[in-house]
Amino acid sequence: MDLSYILNELGEERANYFNAVAPPIVQTSNFCFNTVADFRNALANEYQGNLYSRGLNPTIDILRKKLAALDGAEDALVFASGIAAVSIPVMALLQHGDEVICVENPYSWTIKLFKDLLPKFGISCTFVDGTDINQFKDAITTRTRLIYLESPNTFSFDVQDLTAIAQLAKAHGILTMIDNSYCSPIYQQPIAHGIDLVAQSATKYLGGHSDVVAGVLTGSKALLEQIFNNEYMNIGACLAPQNAWLLLRGLRTLPIRLEKTSATAEQVIYYLEQHPKVAQVLYPFSKANKDLALAKKQMKKCGGLFSIVLKEASLESIEKFCNSLQHFLMAVSWGGYESLVFPACAGINKNDFDQNNKRHILIRLYIGLEDASYLIKDLEQALALL
Repeated sequence: MDLSYILNELGEERANYFNAVAPPIVQTSNFCFNTVADFRNALANEYQGNLYSRGLNPTIDILRKKLAALDGAEDALVFASGIAAVSIPVMALLQHGDEVICVENPYSWTIKLFKDLLPKFGISCTFVDGTDINQFKDAITTRTRLIYLESPNTFSFDVQDLTAIAQLAKAHGILTMIDNSYCSPIYQQPIAHGIDLVAQSATKYLGGHSDVVAGVLTGSKALLEQIFNNEYMNIGACLAPQNAWLLLRGLRTLPIRLEKTSATAEQVIYYLEQHPKVAQVLYPFSKANKDLALAKKQMKKCGGLFSIVLKEASLESIEKFCNSLQHFLMAVSWGGYESLVFPACAGINKNDFDQNNKRHILIRLYIGLEDASYLIKDLEQALALL
């Protein structure tokens, strides 16, 4: 299906809403029915129609069609946040006694899901480095029901071999799921590699304007209907119609925004790799990445997110550098129009900081839609102060 058709036409039955170019926000909690028979059918199978906007809604339906097509999936569900798009499917598909294999150091709230929440229900998790397929093979037991991936990781940018892991999982009857927020469906399509479920924080690139929080899950209709009819509806982490409309707006410019942020990031990275005060740049397409060939095999491009390590990686130097930036906002998330900086040490108690711990000294940068020269000039003045 053509990308331009997906973003601009798919699901948009304009004759149904006064031939308006932009789809409407159907701002309603409830839908009515003409007969008891129609009402009964809707109650019996809410996944097939509109009954109550906690489940489905016409504005959300347009968005779901586009998101499924972008991922090459049969269907999509949307959620009130990215972590809801991760947590609810996992809770729906696992039960007491099951085990999960998860890559090390995924998104912080994903770690909490597997380490703190799921054990309350008798579900255990094994964490593996993930860069070697044998680590997954060795971790599989008769209780393993899910392999959870994050490729690339969004701080250290490690990648996993999606095709090999999907084949291994299928051979053992194990489901696979990935957080694909880093790439978006424009730069990586895990379902084409055999992954069963793809989650994304739609807050990031899909929204693109730093004004909406949302999540998306794509996969087979059978799996998504199972999730919808149980935990999705019961927990109620639905997306509001206004936020669905904001995502529809964001999708219109998704390829253009990604192209801009990727091109600018490459220029900024080249500058940083040459700088005498920068020890390392972590980026999937970096020539220094030992998994460069795998990254290029699975991904079209990288987008604007990467991390750096300063040669003087003391807490004082890291804080001075980040505090001195004038045009990089210090904040979490990424994918919007604004450039961001996120020092890993901000999430660590000062007394626990360890300069020899690689994860403590990472400084994550996101390149927004500003010009490269503008951002490089800001980085240059901050580095000059060290």
